[in-house]
Amino acid sequence: MKKLLLGNEAVARGLYEAGCRVASSYPGTPSTEITEHAAKYDEIYCEWAPNEKVAMEVACGASIAGARSFCGMKHVGLNVACDPLFTASYTGVNAGMVIAVADDPGMHSSQNEQDSRHHAQASKTMMLEPADSAECLAYTKLAYELSEQFDTPVILRLSTRVSHSRSLAEVAEREDNGLKEYVKDPQKYVMMPAMAKGRHVVVEERFQAETAWAETAPVNTVEYNDTSIGIITAGISYQYAKEALGGHASYLKLGCVYPLPVKLIQEFAAKCDKVYVIEELDDFIETHCRKIGVDVTGKEAFTFCGEYSQAMIAKAILGEEKPSLHAAVEVPGRPPVLCAGCPHRGLFYALKKLKVTVSGDIGCYTLGALAPLGMIDTCICMGASVSALHGHNKAREGSNRRSVAVIGDSTFIHSGITGLIDIAYNQGNSTVIILDNSITGMTGHQQNPTTGYTIKGDPTAAVSLEALCKAVGINRVVVVDPYDLKQTEEAIRQELAVDEPSVVISRRPCALLKYVKHNPPLYVNTEKCTSCKMCMRIGCPAISIKEGKANIDFTQCVGCGVCTQLCRFGAIESKEG
Repeated sequence: MKKLLLGNEAVARGLYEAGCRVASSYPGTPSTEITEHAAKYDEIYCEWAPNEKVAMEVACGASIAGARSFCGMKHVGLNVACDPLFTASYTGVNAGMVIAVADDPGMHSSQNEQDSRHHAQASKTMMLEPADSAECLAYTKLAYELSEQFDTPVILRLSTRVSHSRSLAEVAEREDNGLKEYVKDPQKYVMMPAMAKGRHVVVEERFQAETAWAETAPVNTVEYNDTSIGIITAGISYQYAKEALGGHASYLKLGCVYPLPVKLIQEFAAKCDKVYVIEELDDFIETHCRKIGVDVTGKEAFTFCGEYSQAMIAKAILGEEKPSLHAAVEVPGRPPVLCAGCPHRGLFYALKKLKVTVSGDIGCYTLGALAPLGMIDTCICMGASVSALHGHNKAREGSNRRSVAVIGDSTFIHSGITGLIDIAYNQGNSTVIILDNSITGMTGHQQNPTTGYTIKGDPTAAVSLEALCKAVGINRVVVVDPYDLKQTEEAIRQELAVDEPSVVISRRPCALLKYVKHNPPLYVNTEKCTSCKMCMRIGCPAISIKEGKANIDFTQCVGCGVCTQLCRFGAIESKEG
């Protein structure tokens, strides 16, 4: 039976059909929906791990124990998981282990545009790359077979377009072979130097066997049409090329992007007059082609940056400009903003009044960098706000301390705790603000260890941020409500003044959570409004200027009351008095 499936949903279906038993992931766009959909199958134990390193270690442990396992993450999450990945490549598996990584060409929701194929090469781990939902499902099942055949974890590389596009996929019944027997084998699984040296030899031998498989692999397909142009490509780039060039070119579509075949590429290139490599991001396939003596045109015709398109490919290869429609209208820019009623808005406004330097982190609150708030100075990676603040303050020790870190509750659990330990242990003098909105907001409201609920919504232990901060050596921990601007500003002012590290927990649930009950929307009494525009300074999307007066969109306003604290003339009122 065929179903219309999201790419990520198809991967989850592939996990189910392949008999996966344990899935551990950390949410990260564009990979999040894989584990969310997998959690709908009772046959698969699913969890949100505190971070990607933990998730991969859980998957490793389950695999060694004899259960087919899975972990999923976005490209930058694979950086966090590299430590176990590189060693898991040495130990190999017992039952199959599949790792899904979703790259983000175009940086729709990411701080960089890295190419995860390099991680496959560096860790010497096999990598498959599907081009649509049907292949997402089929390649996931194939990945388990290859994992057990070659005794290796297998990486499934996705991209934003593949993960978040829908196409038809053939679904089947689940095949569950049960638990494999676990046999104690320190030579294989204990990676101290003496054992690791022997396993490295195994990895190199495995690579040769995998390369031989790639030469005739069913996922590496050739389509001969017009041989004046040959296209070597993979993943979503294949779809773009086919739409742009159709029968004007022949195609070598690589479903296995590591290891790459040699003879297959050489034979295909020999039959084509001119060969192009079309691949988003880095020149990974192109470099391989040149290494094996195949003359190709690659990045000299295509960019290293961003996503490709059918029009771009047609122009680069055929010299054709595809017609397009252009509206003779100047549309104003619509940058992303914090939602109406977002608890982070009040916190950032208080920081702006205090004129502090803000070490930022990954989450919804990174939008605090944009005007009119403009209160994020740096954003590096998950958890870096805390560690970077410590470095900032140590570098400027002795000067007037006017700096804080902001980090979300989920991000703090992910990788902010160790930075806070560093501050306490090394006698730092930093103020860290944890923005606790009771959920993992940016990726779509996933539970985390502070919320008290599992991925399936079952009640569980909840980490107490106050107790945790005190346990690592922070004596000063204060909780504020960011809707109360005066309280928030005063608390931060006091913590900046003391000569010891401190934590401020800015606690208010995300305004979009279904259980949050909002106040009635506010409105502007135009007779009292003086058009001073003070209410515009918080950047609430519900507030605008209409006919010279402030105006509140009742469809967006949640009655948080932050704007009423800015209006000195009492012009913002509640209809309930």
